[in-house]
Amino acid sequence: MNIRPYKVTDKEDVHFVCLNSDGPCKSSKRGINFALAVYCDYYIEIEPENCFVATDENDKAVGYIICTENFDKFKEIYMADYYTRIKKWEYRRRKSARRTIIPHEKYKQDYPAHLHIDILPEYQRMGLGHKLTDALVEQLKAKDVKGIMLTTWIKNEKGRGFYDKYGFTLLEEMKNCAVYGLKLK
Repeated sequence: MNIRPYKVTDKEDVHFVCLNSDGPCKSSKRGINFALAVYCDYYIEIEPENCFVATDENDKAVGYIICTENFDKFKEIYMADYYTRIKKWEYRRRKSARRTIIPHEKYKQDYPAHLHIDILPEYQRMGLGHKLTDALVEQLKAKDVKGIMLTTWIKNEKGRGFYDKYGFTLLEEMKNCAVYGLKLK
């Protein structure tokens, strides 16, 4: 396994990982578009320099960590270009997409960066999450970013165990999500 910076040619593989990291995607076409608009495409299209992939022996991405280093920049572009990809008639999904950025806005002063990390199930528990996070943290420290955060489903026990073990601090438990932060300075 190898960890390397994201390349544009990884986009299809990264989409596959995004949609299948918790097992086969059972979403409708609209659900797929929602997941990619909310959790993937901004990062790989606007800030690819803050994205890393874990690759197999054929250089195929089997996991990733993707990040924005500045919440305010993210919010401006996300609301103008990515949020609008969720059709207006999909009210529930649009509302959910807006809710996903609330914790990031709340903690942006101390944790201006935020991340998403996904690894296909058959490649989990191999140390890839740690290696991906190390690569991103090194990148952000070099850019003098003072902190990074993430949210995860409150019942994601494997993920929460990983964040605790890595050194993230639990900042808050909300209705359906747990908010974690890691100081980089």
